[in-house]
Amino acid sequence: MSTAGQSANKQTVERYIDGFNKSDHEQILSCLTDDIEWTVFGHYRITGKEAYDANIEGPDPVGVPPKVEITRMVEENDVVMAEMTLEALQKDGSVMRAAMGEVFVMRDGLICERRAYVVPLVENDHR
Repeated sequence: MSTAGQSANKQTVERYIDGFNKSDHEQILSCLTDDIEWTVFGHYRITGKEAYDANIEGPDPVGVPPKVEITRMVEENDVVMAEMTLEALQKDGSVMRAAMGEVFVMRDGLICERRAYVVPLVENDHR
């Protein structure tokens, strides 16, 4: 997605996802407030930059960044909603694919809360 003409909040989300795709901790953390709260529903909730930094690669890292692609973003007030796709290499060499919806709550141009809904895909783009 191009950031031309986007709001500052959407640009922050784009920069955050770009950092995530490179596992660039400094870039990712620069997009977050100190009191960041990250919830992946059905899995975990993390609070604070230090805990966030320790969990960027997930619970069982493979050393290869995931591929996250934003397909759509909408914004209202200080909330950005992003529809995304995910491909992540697993320890066994397989690739986990998922459809994701994420809510980014913004404060002063930074992400203060991230709520992720992740649906694994095993057959195609909807199953």
